[in-house]
Amino acid sequence: MRTRQRTARLGLILTAAAALAACAVGPDFHSPAAPATTHYTRTPEPTATVASEGEGGAAQTLSTERDIPADWWTLFHSSALDELVRQALADSPTVQAARATLLSSVETWKAERGGLLLPAIDANASATRQREPAALFGVPGGPPLIFNLFDASVGVTYRLDLFGASRRQVEALHAQADYQRWELEAAYLALTANVVTTAINVASLHAQIGVVNEIAASQRDQLKVVQRQFQAGATSRSDVLAQQTQVAVTEAQLPALEKQLAQAQHRLAVLAGRTPDDPQLPDFTLDQLTLPAELPLSVPAKLVRQRPDVQAAEALLHESTAQLGVATANLYPQLNLTGSIGSETVAVGDLFKNTSSAWNIGGSLLQPLFHGGELVGLKRAARADLDRSTAQYREAVLAALQDVADTLRALEADARTLRADTVAEDDARDTLDITRMQFKFGGVSYLQLLTAQRVYLDARESRALAEAARYADTAALFQALGGGWWNRQDHAKESRQ
Repeated sequence: MRTRQRTARLGLILTAAAALAACAVGPDFHSPAAPATTHYTRTPEPTATVASEGEGGAAQTLSTERDIPADWWTLFHSSALDELVRQALADSPTVQAARATLLSSVETWKAERGGLLLPAIDANASATRQREPAALFGVPGGPPLIFNLFDASVGVTYRLDLFGASRRQVEALHAQADYQRWELEAAYLALTANVVTTAINVASLHAQIGVVNEIAASQRDQLKVVQRQFQAGATSRSDVLAQQTQVAVTEAQLPALEKQLAQAQHRLAVLAGRTPDDPQLPDFTLDQLTLPAELPLSVPAKLVRQRPDVQAAEALLHESTAQLGVATANLYPQLNLTGSIGSETVAVGDLFKNTSSAWNIGGSLLQPLFHGGELVGLKRAARADLDRSTAQYREAVLAALQDVADTLRALEADARTLRADTVAEDDARDTLDITRMQFKFGGVSYLQLLTAQRVYLDARESRALAEAARYADTAALFQALGGGWWNRQDHAKESRQ
């Protein structure tokens, strides 16, 4: 009967301990709700852009039914760009550092998970030679005792996680690992977008330099005409000087553009993990790129799950929630269990005999009573950290929505600007051709010719910039929508690491 009662009591104690261990104080984390809005802009988002003549003038359509490929840069149909992005992903020190940081965070989480949630078992062996006074053994005035003491034991320590402090700490570490995982995805996305936009910038600068060189060559030819007219007495010396000035002003634009081009090429090399002097770096021109005609457009509710920066902010929110649980649990009792079993003897040969066996088992209960307001203050600080993380998450969501909204309007405006600039360039070219012919036969003044030349130069440059802007903002849309990491084959593998 007594045995049954003892068994029942032990069962109740174990059940109560298990129930307490299953309890974790503090708020449980839940992913924030997606934004209620279904639109990015006040007016309806564009479903298509206008088209214009020439390279880069194709119309683009946008649809929520399309998904983003993981290798979205291949839609520009440039093998050189594809190869450069692949090399950048493999060799970029930024990505390598982010990958190493993730690995460190994951291993820290695994280590702390084992240390906090599982018992610690340690083997201990020691041998000592001791000298003790005889009075210690009840023989006052006797000779001291000198002896050897050998000890071999296995000890166990375990913190019973009554209120979930350990589990919340492990949860916070896991959230920190999630944050680093999203930081790695953000590094992937930023790197690929930077490589693409820098390559487009290189192509744009080549186009601008080509325009300036073409106009400078035309102006030098015109200078020869003016010089012949001056020699024949048909024009004044001031006309010759004015044309020489115009040639010099046009050529003066080249050094600044060439400097920008060199810097863009250096940046492209470094992004790809190469040194700036690498002779194998590919060059890019706008006619080597194809403007993607079909573009995806994720709805806002989907966007927040796709953006690495928003997911990283959510991971920090999760971590702050768990840390509040840790601070709350520290206000409650803490129970630690210890025990060991082994052998103690004064002779090595007697180790592990029944006569030398030794064991102990114990526990300690700690209930904080007064810490000068420390624990309560730490809980309040954790609550403030949670409020901050909540605000930062909202900020990340709003910034993501703004990025997409800005890019959509930019794509729409880019297409209209390119169409207008194409028409303006055609008109300016025709005007310049007519003005040159009229000037040759004395029908217009030289000032009118200079004006026509400047208008045409401005129109050519504007068109080149507008064309490059369409490419750049198309890349910006893929970046703003998250870059398609969820379609990458190795993503599932990385998520399990």
